[in-house]
Amino acid sequence: MKSNYLLSNKYKIPGWGLLVSGLVLGVYLIVSGMESDILETKVLAILGGGNGLFSSSNTGAVGDYFRIIENSVFDEIVALMIIIGGLFVGFSKEKVEDEFIYKLRKDSLVWAIILNYIVLIFAIIFVYNFSFFNILVYNMFTPLLFFIIRFNFLKHRS
Repeated sequence: MKSNYLLSNKYKIPGWGLLVSGLVLGVYLIVSGMESDILETKVLAILGGGNGLFSSSNTGAVGDYFRIIENSVFDEIVALMIIIGGLFVGFSKEKVEDEFIYKLRKDSLVWAIILNYIVLIFAIIFVYNFSFFNILVYNMFTPLLFFIIRFNFLKHRS
C-alpha cells in the first residue's frame, strides 16, 4: 500500500522518545503547578506579549503586537516534544505497511476524532471558567494521543 503522507519507519523510535519525555515532563509541570524559570529568555510575542487575547488590558493597539518579551520557554518545548513525537509515532510507516494496517490507521483516526469531540462536548456542557481553558489546552494533544493509543492497541491485538 503506497501512502505518500507517511514518514519513514526510522522516525518511530525518536518519536517515542520525544513523546514519552514530553508526556512525563508535561505531567510533572501539571502536577507540580510549577511556573518554571527554567530556560527563561527573550522571545518574540506576536500578540499581546503577556496581555493575551482574554485580558481586559488588551487594547488592540500597535504596541500589543510583535513585541520582545521575557518568557520561560520550557512549557513550549514540552508541548512541541509531545506534538512532534506524536506525529512521528502516529505517522511513521510500519515495517509491513499493508491494507490491513492502512484500515487500522484510518479507523483509529476516525475513532480518535469522534472520541475527542465527545470529550469536548462533555467539557462544554459541564466545565466552566478557567478550568475550561485548561481542557482546551489539553485538547490540543488528545486527538493525536487517542489515535496512537487506539492504533497501537488494535495493531498489537491482531
